[in-house]
Amino acid sequence: MKKSGRLRAWTFATTVALLAGGLASVSGTAAAATAARAESPFDFPGRGATVPFTEIEAEDAVSTGQVIGSDRIYTRLPSEASGRRAVTLSGSGQYVEFTLTKPANAVTVRYSVPDNSAGTGQNTTADLRVNGAHVKDLPLTSRYGWFYGSYPFTNTPGDKPHHFYDETRTMFGSTLAAGDKVRIQSTGGVAITVDLADFELVPNPVARPTGSLSVDDFGAVRNGTTDSTAAFQAAVDAGKAQGKAVWIPEGTYTLWDHVVVDGVTLAGAGPWYSVLTGRHPTDRKRGVGIYGKYVSGGGYTGAIRPHEAGGPSRNVTLKDFAIMGEITERVDDDQVNAIGGAMTDSVVDNVWMQHTKVGAWMDGPMDNFTIKNSRILDQTADGVNFHTGVTNSRVTNTFVRNSGDDGLAMWADRVPNVNNSFDHNTVVAPILANNIVTYGGRDISITDNVVSDTLTNGGGIHVANRYPNVNSTYGTALAGTHTVARNTLLRAGNADYNWDFGIGAMWFDGETEPINATINVTDTDFLDSSYSAVQFIQGNTKTINFNNVKIDGTGTYMLQVQSGTTATFTNVRADHIGAGVSIHSCVGGAWLPQLIGTGNTGWSLGSTVCTGTWPAPNYIYPGGGGSPGGLSGSPGLLSFAAREVGSTSPAQTVTVTNGGASAAPIGSVAATGDYAQTNTCGTSLAAGASCTVSVTFKPTATGTRTGTLTVASTAPGGPVTANLTGVGTNGVSLSASPTSLSFASRVVGSTSPAQAVTVTNNGTATANLGTVAATGDFAQTRTCGTTLAAGASCTVNVTFAPTSTGTRTGTLSVPSNDANSPLTVALSGTGTSANPNLAQGRPTTETSHTQTYSSGNAVDGNANTYWESANNAFPQSLTVDLGSAVDVSRIVLKLPPATAWATRSQTVAVTGSTDNETYTSIVAATSYTFNPATGNTATVTFPATNRRYLRLTFSANTGWPAAQLSELEAYTS
Repeated sequence: MKKSGRLRAWTFATTVALLAGGLASVSGTAAAATAARAESPFDFPGRGATVPFTEIEAEDAVSTGQVIGSDRIYTRLPSEASGRRAVTLSGSGQYVEFTLTKPANAVTVRYSVPDNSAGTGQNTTADLRVNGAHVKDLPLTSRYGWFYGSYPFTNTPGDKPHHFYDETRTMFGSTLAAGDKVRIQSTGGVAITVDLADFELVPNPVARPTGSLSVDDFGAVRNGTTDSTAAFQAAVDAGKAQGKAVWIPEGTYTLWDHVVVDGVTLAGAGPWYSVLTGRHPTDRKRGVGIYGKYVSGGGYTGAIRPHEAGGPSRNVTLKDFAIMGEITERVDDDQVNAIGGAMTDSVVDNVWMQHTKVGAWMDGPMDNFTIKNSRILDQTADGVNFHTGVTNSRVTNTFVRNSGDDGLAMWADRVPNVNNSFDHNTVVAPILANNIVTYGGRDISITDNVVSDTLTNGGGIHVANRYPNVNSTYGTALAGTHTVARNTLLRAGNADYNWDFGIGAMWFDGETEPINATINVTDTDFLDSSYSAVQFIQGNTKTINFNNVKIDGTGTYMLQVQSGTTATFTNVRADHIGAGVSIHSCVGGAWLPQLIGTGNTGWSLGSTVCTGTWPAPNYIYPGGGGSPGGLSGSPGLLSFAAREVGSTSPAQTVTVTNGGASAAPIGSVAATGDYAQTNTCGTSLAAGASCTVSVTFKPTATGTRTGTLTVASTAPGGPVTANLTGVGTNGVSLSASPTSLSFASRVVGSTSPAQAVTVTNNGTATANLGTVAATGDFAQTRTCGTTLAAGASCTVNVTFAPTSTGTRTGTLSVPSNDANSPLTVALSGTGTSANPNLAQGRPTTETSHTQTYSSGNAVDGNANTYWESANNAFPQSLTVDLGSAVDVSRIVLKLPPATAWATRSQTVAVTGSTDNETYTSIVAATSYTFNPATGNTATVTFPATNRRYLRLTFSANTGWPAAQLSELEAYTS
């Protein structure tokens, strides 16, 4: 991959010309004209990941939108943006336009759209244009973001909103040339905040490896919603048995569960072409993922299914595909990671991981595992975590952005992590905790990385004895020699919402016990740190050696000493220390620094204070990104809830900040349209100070009402503007509960029991209702009349009568005089045949199989393929997951019908379970005869039983020393 840096979209000459000549002659402006360009994580040759894209920040491009930021305060939209600034497009036709300097055929856009009131997110599109011409609608969503409250967070709107941004990717359909202009343009309705665009020249698809097995040959379904987990599992099992690679062709495959790999290569056509996605529709703790086998007593302490046991897996290669999950919440116990389990002597190469819980949570013990050349984006928790006894393993040349927790982590939980390394990675904007961290471990290396834009409760690099079972009792505490070398920490560290002080860009913590290891920090650059550059806290720390270190720009101190520390400093150079004092220490003689040589400049041990209070950050770093260099307003958009005409909303606020070095004159402050304001800004705003503008909304008519807040000033960055939007109503506000109905599978021609939808008028005026209707295979009856009083509710009862098999959809529609009419409820159900085979295509597990004869063959609908267990190893079992608990009263067992299969008898017991843990008998062990003359079929009938899982246990076979079965069919009657 070719090294690419972020484009400097405005040259010095261009900026000077614009500042001198004004902007009246151009339709779009660039933030670089009035604010220093924030340094990019890609500005440091030889450090960080070599990436295949060229990144352009929205605020450095031409735009007619509102630049927001700079702002590093958690819960504010700009704070999560790369470089702490972005551009909000709040009106139809507003755009950000990027000019390519290299050919590109694809783009990834990082953006944010608002959440909805239910916390489930909303969808919209942007107009993607090239050289002015529409290319396609770019889909955007907020369903994967917007978390609230404190750890472990919730999707329900409330306090501490965060995780605002997401990413979408698309190919243009042709290769654009350098100089072409790509525009992201709002179509109105939903505000869109654009952070950046990554432009890429995606290579042609990788060819299928010679002699490989294709997942399609095992029944995998491309570009559909059919679950292909069993087909993938059969393919990788066959690949291992035959010593062949397994090929994922171009296309998108749906997987509802883990594919467990061992001794096999799973390869695709490239991460832009071969995509795995999906989540189980009812068992939400299951989703797409490629997992190694778990180690008994290892890092994973949950239930282990038979096919997941016996780890670690060995000699696995995963390469050239993408795993795009469907995870929208954080539930730490759910195994919904892109990659997991335990893998020894294994490699992950060029895999794109997005929208899963964790990119790769590896539960050891395991050894010699590498992730390289990969991208990990938009996770609800960590990017990578080496958990419990991971040794001699590595993450290298990997790009991580927007992880919900630590970007790259090692956690020595009960078993030591030893001799691991994180090197040449770029880790940007973790939403919680640290960019890179090791919790315990021995002889760990963190080298040649770039980390930037930490948000809260963490720093850029963290070395610590923290978290459960990291201590010397287990031998998991920090020990040996740790190498932290040649890293760049950019805008790293931030506030901790639990502690009343900031976190250092690099910090050391002996929470579970004092640190007693050699930690060498060498050839490292700290740039524009949000608070202190280095922090020591909780428990004594020894010994840390700083050598050839550059510290340029801190929000507060150079060193924040809150615990006893033994450290040496050689050639440590400091400049632009925001607090004006080098060190804050109140630990007295427990602070044991030693200065070596004459190269320590810009600071001194004598420049130490103990104030008892923590100063607000003072950003004086000249490289950009510390402040916008003038006036700025946040947020750039106020969106008001629907309001009855003539009534006044509660106030929302815009904070105006002067990031300049001198006082900014303030002229008029005005709000247009149906908006009014009050403010605390006065006629002058001191350098570093902020004022507040409070805005209220009083609609004069129904429908969308827009306006603009303007704070006039001749200072750099002025005037400050914010877009205002709200909806006026006539006092009618209808809602439905629930907002969708999903019906159980139903035999074609039969009618389901009714499900109820409650329609409520939450407004202050009577609603006039039109004709309620249900489309598709759905019908409705209702108690709703022609009007619905304010505060009243009525009920609509919906039934489902499928007219054909398969997924059936419809819409319940309630028209009214509500400004948002009609109120709609999505309807769905599945039509089935009169007595379907409940087992066909369902996931299976087995105690063993021989060669390619895996258990998936027993539910593939083909009597000529079969499952065969290991020889001479009775008893053997096969288990099928029917998806949900259903009534079963008959099963049919088949062997291949060919006459070559001589007559034989097999002894089989049938058990069942609702939870896959507790199984009870359905039919005791019985001998069944399979005779080709009568179809090689045995039928087992029993009183109807309601089970989700069926298990067949074979204890004898007169024709072969193994269990054999070509089809397991299960029926209600």
